[in-house]
Amino acid sequence: MNLIILFPDDFTDATRVTLSGRRLEHIRQIHRAAPGDSLKVGLLNGAIGRGQVLTIDDRQLELEVTLQAPAPPALPLTVILALPRPKMLKRIVQHVTTLGAKKIYLVNAYRVEKSYWQSPWLEPGKLRELCLLGLEQAVDTQMPDIELRKRFKPFVEDELGEIAAGTRRLVAHPVTNQPCPVDIEGPVTLAVGPEGGFIPYEVEKLQELGFEGVHLGPRILRVETALPVLLGRLFPGR
Repeated sequence: MNLIILFPDDFTDATRVTLSGRRLEHIRQIHRAAPGDSLKVGLLNGAIGRGQVLTIDDRQLELEVTLQAPAPPALPLTVILALPRPKMLKRIVQHVTTLGAKKIYLVNAYRVEKSYWQSPWLEPGKLRELCLLGLEQAVDTQMPDIELRKRFKPFVEDELGEIAAGTRRLVAHPVTNQPCPVDIEGPVTLAVGPEGGFIPYEVEKLQELGFEGVHLGPRILRVETALPVLLGRLFPGR
């Protein structure tokens, strides 16, 4: 936990917060904080600063906080991701949140198992929990927006054109001659398929909307590996 994320309900007045639960346990066991120590804190969807420990025991922690720095800039990116299997979903959501993606659509595809849509990790509270872990790692406070789309064709035909308007449109597809570009200027909409990739029909529907197929070389990567590599190439150092 590189950042202690604060919520509006934590504040007892303008500059003081009281914490308990998971955050308290982490601060006690990992930071081993004592009165007078300073911790890096940030208000969810707000500024980042420092919190000085006033009191701490096994029930709660009181901090005096000063928030003055902005959160890191978001990537100019929208991710269209075919729903991965639940165990992989947990890692991917944390990874893309850590890397700065703020708009993510989890969509259906031919190779997405129907059972994946029954995962409890798709519940809003669970997705929020995963995003918070990614934000804590990245020292970021801006919560991503994650939306679910269970029907591929209506999503592509009725929504995706508007979602991707004004952006460069890329689809990660190993069967193409064009390598993934590096250090892109301007906003990007990036579509990434499931394990095994999008089927030809799905690639064609995306190409009809102006999506360019790009690859990462001759090696076939898992989605949880390919997505961070793609973001690292598109937005190095950002």
